[in-house]
Amino acid sequence: MNLLATLGTGVIVAIAVIAVLLLIAVFIICWFIGARNGFVRLKNNCEEALSTIDVYLKKRYDLIPNVVETVKGYVKHESETLENIVKARNQAVHATTPDEKIAADASVTHAIRSINVVAEQYPDLKANPSFLDLSAQLKSIESQLAEQRKYYNAMVKRLNTEKDIFPKSIAARSMHIEKMNYFQLDSEEERKNITVKF
Repeated sequence: MNLLATLGTGVIVAIAVIAVLLLIAVFIICWFIGARNGFVRLKNNCEEALSTIDVYLKKRYDLIPNVVETVKGYVKHESETLENIVKARNQAVHATTPDEKIAADASVTHAIRSINVVAEQYPDLKANPSFLDLSAQLKSIESQLAEQRKYYNAMVKRLNTEKDIFPKSIAARSMHIEKMNYFQLDSEEERKNITVKF
């Protein structure tokens, strides 16, 4: 006798339904694993970008004392400006969370602008080779920082978008993925391009 005839059509339909359900389950599991791995990659990219920003911020913070010492020799009565710069730098060095780092960066950027104002008042300072070298290094670091902020924000945008799009939002919720903040400046003054010219 034929095996199909022996089993009957009901059993064959049941086997087909189970096979389809198994295929759907395998598809869903594979999709979930792919979505989860995508979120892990995006999260790691965001962390790497923030870490690279930290490297440039540290270079910037390490350079500031040299700039301040060079300026001190020329501008004895501008001590309050220099103290504010050192204070902003010290607070920035101790920032730990992304939000603290963003606020500290804004404070240091404002402090660097005040060095520009002071330097404009002292032509001898603007001509000092040591000061010119330091200002060139600072300008280079500012440019690198801008590029890294841009990359970080692009990664944050991708992560935040992917986390909110259905059905990936289900995987994001199961992983407890939180919305990340962009690296942005708070005030209109800070949004202006920093001009490092001494």
